[in-house]
Amino acid sequence: MILQALAEYYESLRAQGKIDPPGWAQVKVSCGLRIDGQGRLLQVIDLRTPQPRGKKTVLAPQLIRLPAPVKRSSGISPNFLWDNAAYLLGIGGKGDARRARDCFEACGDFHRRLLQDVDSSAARALLAFFETWDPDRAREHPALGQEEEELLIGANLVFRLEDQEYLQEDPSLQEAWEQAWSGREEDQGPEGVCLITGRRGPIQSVHPAVKNVAGAQPSGAALVSFNAPAFCSYGKEQNLNAPTGKYGAFAYTSALNHLLADREHVARLGDSSVVCWARGGEIGYTALFEGMLCGTDTPYTEAELQRMALALCRGESVEFDQALLDPDTDFYVLGISPNSARLSVRFFLHNTFGRFLQNLQAHQARLEIARPSWDKRENLNVWSLLNETVNQNSREKAPSPDLAGELMRAILENTPYPATLLNGAELRIRAERQITRGRAAILKAYYTKLTEQRGQEMPDIPKEVLTVSLNPQSEQIPYTLGRLFSVLEAIQASANPGINATIRDRYFNSACATPALVFPTLIKLAQKHLKKIDGGLQAYFDRQLTGLLAGMGQQFPDRLSLPQQGAFQLGYYQQNLVRYQKKEEKNHA
Repeated sequence: MILQALAEYYESLRAQGKIDPPGWAQVKVSCGLRIDGQGRLLQVIDLRTPQPRGKKTVLAPQLIRLPAPVKRSSGISPNFLWDNAAYLLGIGGKGDARRARDCFEACGDFHRRLLQDVDSSAARALLAFFETWDPDRAREHPALGQEEEELLIGANLVFRLEDQEYLQEDPSLQEAWEQAWSGREEDQGPEGVCLITGRRGPIQSVHPAVKNVAGAQPSGAALVSFNAPAFCSYGKEQNLNAPTGKYGAFAYTSALNHLLADREHVARLGDSSVVCWARGGEIGYTALFEGMLCGTDTPYTEAELQRMALALCRGESVEFDQALLDPDTDFYVLGISPNSARLSVRFFLHNTFGRFLQNLQAHQARLEIARPSWDKRENLNVWSLLNETVNQNSREKAPSPDLAGELMRAILENTPYPATLLNGAELRIRAERQITRGRAAILKAYYTKLTEQRGQEMPDIPKEVLTVSLNPQSEQIPYTLGRLFSVLEAIQASANPGINATIRDRYFNSACATPALVFPTLIKLAQKHLKKIDGGLQAYFDRQLTGLLAGMGQQFPDRLSLPQQGAFQLGYYQQNLVRYQKKEEKNHA
């Protein structure tokens, strides 16, 4: 299903002229080798261009359409009309001069074989270059002085004939390459039925590499790969276990490379690179979706995106960046992560665009909770939720790779959230004794979804505590205990401003888990603190304590279950917000 969807996307892009035809690919190129008609090297041209990298602008290779690259492992395999310095000049080769010379000779033989019947000035000049260039004296050439260091670190190079066109633009060379690509002997595998196209033909044993996956090898990694007998069946080796024709392999890898090369529309979740696309190839679907889900930049404000999403959820088409988006369009979301020389699929989801947005809207409604005045975010994106499970003081701040995939699947398929999300948030609450907006939202969303799934209210954390803001009418004991702890903390802060160790630092986890052991002590302590406070504020706190304790009964619970602890934490968070908001209103008065 993944390969078929990618191949279909490739065909849509090709019909619109947005992607290269079979046998061609976008390659990062740093330098050009200008040669004359006799094959003599005249100049090394710097083809790098200024490109933004975060807040900086750096010189980076530019993308040029070139003959599709070969897939290399440890052997010597030259590319046509372009390659690195080892293949085109016989220098570099990771410090191995003998290997660099072998690469150059193999490259020369490859070009002579493909161009032996081509009669053009470009072909003659290129063949003359391979005949006359001496790798042993390459470093003495005056054209290599200033650019030699760049060439030696593996930059890709192309050829240019004097002041004319680059060789990959010559029609006769293009025709020679396309004929060679369609009939290369190394691609002529056993006959079979392609699992992508359904057509019978040679099966490709090694698929093209997928590049630009964060953390994977720069030379590319394999999405489909079999490298051990245990993974094979019926005596078939390599990718013959997943029979894919040459066109099918090229189509799906080209489409995936096209998606990954678009930096603005590749999201990162943990160690996963997330790409998404709509059937038909319209980029507006991707931009709106990632803006809603991951908070990526779009030409619209967050409120405008929300209005568009609501209209699509109602089944209405909307205009996004001069394109009309249809909610019934098929939409795909793919998350892949590096695994040595291969790629792991974290998740692959398929639905209509409107249904995905409906699930996303339901998720955001469950997350909705009162927020501090300084938090200007309308919605919490996926990355914000994952960050709430991570210790921000640790050296490694990446969330669990498995959690990222499980959370994405739960959101977009409208299924229960993974228990690891709740556990991660609870661990941070216990370790830091702090409930942020994101952690409170996770608690509310997790238990709200469980209630929806069961079709009935959970007695340990009922709907009356799963509210957006404080519910002062709630008589649920764990929720009231959380509110009570917030009031006790406020009393201590008023009596001892600037105190180093508060009751939250010392007692929060115990109060949340075993109230009966902690709250009697805290209430006695609060009575002492109240004596230090001025009359008006003292009376205010005393009324709050009396009102909360009146709904508690005669005894505190010995122990709270995990859902009850969640109710406690929500009560504490929401009572704190009311306290801080009143403090801000007083300061601004």
